[in-house]
Amino acid sequence: MDKSQDALVLLRQIIRSTDMQEKEISRLTGLTLAQLMTMQALRQIAPVTTGELAKEVTLTQATVTSILDRLEKKELITRERGLNDKRKVWISLSTNGLELMKGAPTTQQDMFTRRFDDMQDWEQSMIISALERVSFMLDAQHLDAAPMLDIGQIDRPSVDVDN
Repeated sequence: MDKSQDALVLLRQIIRSTDMQEKEISRLTGLTLAQLMTMQALRQIAPVTTGELAKEVTLTQATVTSILDRLEKKELITRERGLNDKRKVWISLSTNGLELMKGAPTTQQDMFTRRFDDMQDWEQSMIISALERVSFMLDAQHLDAAPMLDIGQIDRPSVDVDN
């Protein structure tokens, strides 16, 4: 096999691994990866406003609002108007949300971040440089992407695992 085929196999492995993790997260929690990561952020910084949460998870406020709407329907978060400033809405995990997070799986992002941060600066720079080149080769450098290993639309509805 030539080197281009080796590279394509490696890219496919990454894509398949991401897809498999998404399905496993959905099976275990009934959530999409973006929903799980939003809840992980809420566990760490709640109560928080939608704007602050959007910055934390590096998504647009509109996308986070859509994710929060779905989590609220599942009774996994609560929204409360501010006492001093009624324009502010504070978001927190509900009791159900906290319970779900106790058994939530570790995401690929968490594993990647830990392992990447453990690397030397020169190794990190080489990987970033190589990935930038691959993005250019696939004409993908112009695409907007959140820093999460997920496929498809970020604010899509989760799969209902009960049906």
